[in-house]
Amino acid sequence: MRHLARPTSRLTAVLAVSLLGCTQPSSNDSATSIAATLEAGTSDDDNDGTEGGCESDAECEGNPNGPVCDEADGMCYPECEPGDAGECYEGPPGTAGVGACAAGSRTCSEDGIWGPCLSQTLPEDEVCGNDIDEDCDGSLVDVDQDGDGWGTCDGDCCDDEVIGCIDAHLVNPGAFEVPDNQIDDDCDGEIDEPEPSCDGDLASDSSDALDYAAAMELCQTTVQDPPLAERRWGVISAELTLANGENMPLPVQRSIRPAFGDGIGPSGGDSLVVLSSGNAAAPGQTSPNFADFEGGQNLGTTVPAPEDWIAANGGEFPASCDDVNPTANTDANDSVMLTLRVRVPTNARSFTTRMFFFTAEYPEWVCSEYNDFFVALIDSDSSDNPSDKNIAVYDDGQDLWPVGLNILKTAPGLFRVCQSGNVGCQGDLPQEFYDCPDGPALLAGTGFDAIDGANSCNGNNFPVGGGTGWLELSGNVEPGEDMDIRFAVWDAGGHLFDALVLLDDWRWSLDAASPGVSTP
Repeated sequence: MRHLARPTSRLTAVLAVSLLGCTQPSSNDSATSIAATLEAGTSDDDNDGTEGGCESDAECEGNPNGPVCDEADGMCYPECEPGDAGECYEGPPGTAGVGACAAGSRTCSEDGIWGPCLSQTLPEDEVCGNDIDEDCDGSLVDVDQDGDGWGTCDGDCCDDEVIGCIDAHLVNPGAFEVPDNQIDDDCDGEIDEPEPSCDGDLASDSSDALDYAAAMELCQTTVQDPPLAERRWGVISAELTLANGENMPLPVQRSIRPAFGDGIGPSGGDSLVVLSSGNAAAPGQTSPNFADFEGGQNLGTTVPAPEDWIAANGGEFPASCDDVNPTANTDANDSVMLTLRVRVPTNARSFTTRMFFFTAEYPEWVCSEYNDFFVALIDSDSSDNPSDKNIAVYDDGQDLWPVGLNILKTAPGLFRVCQSGNVGCQGDLPQEFYDCPDGPALLAGTGFDAIDGANSCNGNNFPVGGGTGWLELSGNVEPGEDMDIRFAVWDAGGHLFDALVLLDDWRWSLDAASPGVSTP
């Protein structure tokens, strides 16, 4: 029960008697009038403001006697007695009197309402190294308020949502800068700064695998297990090997290019990555030079395909056409693999990169044992990726189909840059006509547009190969983890009729993704 400013009937009576006793007989009328006014000011009829009296402060809102309800008598009263002063504090509970935090004071106004709280000291971000507890948590040690691994003194510019930050756990020095959100996500003092460019002057025949990461717009690098002050997202290491993770591929199998063919430029930045089971070049390109894809290059390397991927698929290559296994062995011929170890930004849940797969096995060898493979194998703590780690797959809602030539049978519309015609005349399924959605225009100048003089499916004057067009490749990650991804391409069942893949435009996302490939 509250009686903040409640006059009583007894007080009214006393005042009335006193006033009557102190007046001259000639003033009786005036004294009587004052007493009547005081008595009237406290009558139940004037005070309750509601039928039957108030039961809560809400019912006293706008009442001329005040905004506070006394539940005991059902009457409305002012917040305070005019002129009264009191202590006040508007900070989080438990912080008043702790560290630098202190209560202030307030004064009751003439209308019975408390004025503003003056001279209070509320919690603020901890100032490092000054022996003052500014955040009033009882400690001079900076505390990581949002649990993201960084405190204010570690460079976290948004550590406590109580003092104005939104989604504080997503903002810290380990985060990536999210475009156009008006937040300094990585706490570098800049808001929505553009991504740096790092792939404009890379050598086409570079043997430094970090250059291939840069060509995919992974510009930031870091080291394994750095101290917190230096802990940032970025590429930790990069390596070029054969598909089993050992030995170097031949130099002709990898390159960095400003374009591939007449009509294919980078999806992001100034360069793109080219990996091939033959020569990673289009006609006219050098370092390395172009060599025919049909007929192809027997580069003489044979190693086991990635063993963890093979084991996850029952010890064999996964079927890439219904009921057809590509080959009886699991050899990766003329393979090349780019492996990246990357520290994930603390605010990232997924990533995407662009890929464009070409093969000279189109159109003859659809659903045959001579099917080339491209895989993107992710090692992450996220459980939202395919169980065999390969995200270069098409998910039809029931099965996962690996990217390759046979995706034209299992994922209509994804193998779309080619000349329409009969396919599979050398394969294990009946020959049929395939209508290429985008036609052969993007093959121009790639070497896959060369004319096959003796095509067994469509006669002369048919291009030697085809491709997917740009696809978006997505995978899921855990924020702040160190993850590995392996991009590998190889010939299966033989060494000829080469394949090639373009990679470019790595991007992080705040949200989880549906792993696999899709059209951009």
